[in-house]
Formats: sequence, structure tokens, C-alpha cells
Amino acid sequence: MATKRLTKREEDVMKILWDAGKGFVKDLLLKHPDPKPHYNTFSTIIRGLEEKGFVGHNSYGNSHEYFPAISKEEYRKLFIKNVVSDYFGSSYKNVVSFFVKEEKLNVEDLKEMIELIEQENKK
Repeated sequence: MATKRLTKREEDVMKILWDAGKGFVKDLLLKHPDPKPHYNTFSTIIRGLEEKGFVGHNSYGNSHEYFPAISKEEYRKLFIKNVVSDYFGSSYKNVVSFFVKEEKLNVEDLKEMIELIEQENKK
């Protein structure tokens, strides 16, 4: 399982790959917003993602069709877990407190969260 963090450029490439599902470097590069990186740069990023366990490939002669080896949801869980661990002392309560203090969550949001937690606990 992939556990290393992605750089911003790697995340951008993974977003393209998640949206496409699979593809060859030249096709995936076409989906990259402008300014597009050089073909070799893009290819190097994909190969680096493969080394980190985020991408796999199928070979067709000398060509490689790349696909995500980790889902967007799996990466989201890993990313959030790392952020909570590194910046909030592994406390989700601290995360919620941060958003309340930053006025990103209000009482209604918190009530909805409590309802969601209660529903999940009933399962």
C-alpha cells in the first residue's frame, strides 16, 4: 500500500489519472491544464508515482498504459490521517476545534455532525 506523501505536482497528475481511469502518458498529458509540463517531466512524475505505489501499468510492447493503484478515497484517508497526526496531535477533536475557531464550522454544522455520528453508532 502506498504510504508516502505526494507533492503538489504528483497530486495534480493523480487527479488526472483518477479522472481518466487509465491512459498512456501522451493521452494523460493532453488532459493536464495549461501550462502543460514537458512530456519527459510528466512521464518522470508518473514513473515516480509508480515507484511510490500509487500507479501501476500494463505493458503493450514498448508502451505503458498507466492506471491508479490507489483510489482517490484511499488517498484521501491517508492524507487526512497524516494531516491530523502531523498538525493536530492525532486528535480529530482538535481538527474540529480548529475549524470552529476559524469560523468554518457553525452550531448547525456541529449538530449535523452529531446526528451523523449518532446514526453511524446505531449501525
